[in-house]
Amino acid sequence: MNFTQLFENDILSIFPETFLSIAILALLVFGVIYTKQSKTENNHANSLSLMNTVAWLCILSIFLTILLLINQPFANITFLQNLLVKDSLTLFVKITMLLSCVGCFLISFNYLKEEKIDSFEYNVLILLATLGMMLLVSSYDLISMYLAIELQSLSLYVLAAFQRNTEQSTEAGLKYFLLGAFSSGILLFGCSLIYGFTGSTNFGELLKLLSNVSDKGLPMSGIAIGLIFIITALLFKLAAAPFHMWAPDVYEGAPTSVTAFFVIVPKIAVMGLLARICLQIFAEFSAEWQDILIFSAALSMLIGSITGLYQNRIKRLLAYSAIGHVGYILIGLVTGSLLGLQALLVYLVIYIIMSLNMFGIILALRKTKHPSGQSKAITFLNDLKQLAYHQPLTAVMLTLSLFSMAGIPPLAGFYSKWYIFSAAINAQLYALALLGVLTSVIGSVYYIRIIRIMYFDRTIQDSPNTIQPIYQPIAFESSFLISLTTFLLLVFSLYPSPLFLMTHKAALALCF
Repeated sequence: MNFTQLFENDILSIFPETFLSIAILALLVFGVIYTKQSKTENNHANSLSLMNTVAWLCILSIFLTILLLINQPFANITFLQNLLVKDSLTLFVKITMLLSCVGCFLISFNYLKEEKIDSFEYNVLILLATLGMMLLVSSYDLISMYLAIELQSLSLYVLAAFQRNTEQSTEAGLKYFLLGAFSSGILLFGCSLIYGFTGSTNFGELLKLLSNVSDKGLPMSGIAIGLIFIITALLFKLAAAPFHMWAPDVYEGAPTSVTAFFVIVPKIAVMGLLARICLQIFAEFSAEWQDILIFSAALSMLIGSITGLYQNRIKRLLAYSAIGHVGYILIGLVTGSLLGLQALLVYLVIYIIMSLNMFGIILALRKTKHPSGQSKAITFLNDLKQLAYHQPLTAVMLTLSLFSMAGIPPLAGFYSKWYIFSAAINAQLYALALLGVLTSVIGSVYYIRIIRIMYFDRTIQDSPNTIQPIYQPIAFESSFLISLTTFLLLVFSLYPSPLFLMTHKAALALCF
């Protein structure tokens, strides 16, 4: 194969990311030009119209990117001088991530309008962070991995502080930036150690060097320390305990639509990269990374389930819930097996659907009875009081999602946890599986608590026959996504086989 053919293969392989990059630049130029040409008296209405237009164009760009990913001519290839890789795992993770991003766009339309967030740059930043995650999933070199993480993180820092007129959002952005920069430093130091002891940053070369590493005279302790630093930095990005302390404050202070994006989308990309590093590149160091991940998974499940019992704010509760779910996901990675990786992917997909459903409802619900006469966003758990009487169908869909989060059979969340625990038992991780079952029972308490508030907490004068509507009607985009995610939860509860088949094919990519 000559140089021209190699160059053509590189262009074809990177074309989805190239198209998304061009779309981001085009949308940015379009937004700037439109803003300068539409400075009229009704500036807020024009800004809101521009933002909605850019959001729909972002969704269109994402769907076109998915089509380009599906129709790529190569199934397994490393390209751009082995900086990036494409296989069935990267394809599955990218498509899942892009569809999740579309869901985050859909649930944010009405929220951004009500909160008067009308800067079109919001949508461009979401798309830019998504581009960074796509490159992160395909990273096949320590340098490309670091650059992709920074591209993703810089966009997320700005999104966390996007409501510049509120102290909470500014504080969230500053905390996330400082701690994120610290974790990036740890990641870079770990990469430097591995390069110093092996002389390479490429994953393919590292895989060859580290196979039977004890016979090659390489300093195993130095490489292990570098690996520990890299895993620590990635666990920070996942908000896994004990590196989770930033998450509740950042999730609470950031705009709720940004919190939904933080909880759902970045975890997919980072978990895909972590699986490649642990199960493929550093498989010879399983004793080192398994101990770290076992400790992190156990602590995440404990903190997520126990601390969540004392939360009264919805976003903080969902932050601790996300920390607990990261612990369950890490169990699949700890097993180091094909079954465990498949269970991890199944759990990720179902977790994304449940999270989109819950955040879709929380972002869509707004109370109309407010002292200022304006609508009020749902902030506390008690704000969901009487929801079952005012919007019974919404309450039923939220109840299904909460029961699924708790792992109540026969819902999809039960299958995902059952699959994770089965993989742990097959790997003889009995203590971790038992701890997962116990924390799942504890965590179900605060999910059931929300259901109790929706159905049973109401004042005496609020009988079903005299209740006046206090919630605004849900916007069409949010209604569509809530209905779709509820439908998918029911489908995967009754017929999970297609999901198992897709995840099995993706998991095979790391099993040589």
